[in-house]
Amino acid sequence: MQTTTADAVYHHDTLPCGIEYAVRPLPGRHVVSMEIRVLAGMSEEPPDRLGLAHILEDTITKGTERRDARALSDAFDAIGASRGGGAGLETTTFTCTVLPEFFQQAVALHAEFLRTPTFPQDMLDVAIELTRQEHLALQDDAQELADKYLSRQVYGPVLGRHTLGEPETIGNITRGAVVGQWEKFFAAGRVQVSVAGAVEPARVAAALEREFAGFGAAARAGREHYRAEFSARTTHYDKQLEQEQIGIAFPGVYVTAADYPTQRVVIGILAGGMSARLFTEVREKQGLVYWVSAWQETPRGAGMIFLGASTTPERCDRTHHTLLREIDRLTEDLDQEELERTLAGIEASTRTRGYTTRALCAELADDLFHRGRPMPTDEKLALLRAVTIDDVKAFLAAHPRDRLSVVTLGPKALSE
Repeated sequence: MQTTTADAVYHHDTLPCGIEYAVRPLPGRHVVSMEIRVLAGMSEEPPDRLGLAHILEDTITKGTERRDARALSDAFDAIGASRGGGAGLETTTFTCTVLPEFFQQAVALHAEFLRTPTFPQDMLDVAIELTRQEHLALQDDAQELADKYLSRQVYGPVLGRHTLGEPETIGNITRGAVVGQWEKFFAAGRVQVSVAGAVEPARVAAALEREFAGFGAAARAGREHYRAEFSARTTHYDKQLEQEQIGIAFPGVYVTAADYPTQRVVIGILAGGMSARLFTEVREKQGLVYWVSAWQETPRGAGMIFLGASTTPERCDRTHHTLLREIDRLTEDLDQEELERTLAGIEASTRTRGYTTRALCAELADDLFHRGRPMPTDEKLALLRAVTIDDVKAFLAAHPRDRLSVVTLGPKALSE
């Protein structure tokens, strides 16, 4: 299926092997970027083996039936591939950027480790030990630790999982558990592939079908979502720190909701740059925080709005109040000039940092995952440009801050 817009051409289809793929041809580029998403991540882990997805992703490239870890790494280096990977909440992702003439080899190498991993025991032992060390390091990263606690409270026991799992579950991860997880969830019907760059869609389709034909079940799977179990409460975690971490969350909307563009604009007004409200009002004018931000998260079927800050224990209550007050003020004094400045900033960021080949590939992958189709950038920007002040007020009225999930980490709990 081909979609042609004023700024781009997109190809989107499902292959006989079961892989769903999308291609954005960019003839003028010098490279090709590919992102492979297996629709299985932390949310599919057994509760007593949290961290399994992370260990699987880390070790799946450490040996295949044909090559050991060194030989596989050398094969990627031989084609100049820039690659990465990660285990997410709902997906396990592998990325790669190569010169166009090496694209088919890159696909073949990815198929090799996805289809025929050996998961050597010594490599698993190393991955588990490194994960234990990362758990220890996490205790010294106050911001990341507060985010972990807040996510668990906001999303519940499944969607609130942390990439590293829990210290008490890492020891339960065996080679048999890793192999079993791979056998159960890694199959072509759970794979989405996005490609952007100097490559023809027919070449992409042929390479994927050739390398992945017969890779497990071809039937589409993994598109269902887990329900967020939002908990509206305030929790304090006592820790002797010089700074106090504050995290606040409340329900927003998912990517496909009609008012999602408005949510993006709200986030932009609050934290879209050095002229955004949280930075100027909370940090620069009042000097309350070391850092402050607002962001959104959108696991499938859910949307959450977050506020975060680091302050002194003495200013904890005032900072908490001020963060919420800055959101409320949007309904009182937002003017057209500020709205237009925010929209210009979002578009400028999209047109610059978002127009690298790798970024366009990632955007395409997000579209497949969240929307089920490629969505042209101009279409998204048009929806953003249509947002009005009245839309912002209506959005905030529809999402009141009367059900907040709040986490503080430090020496002082909130008194209010």
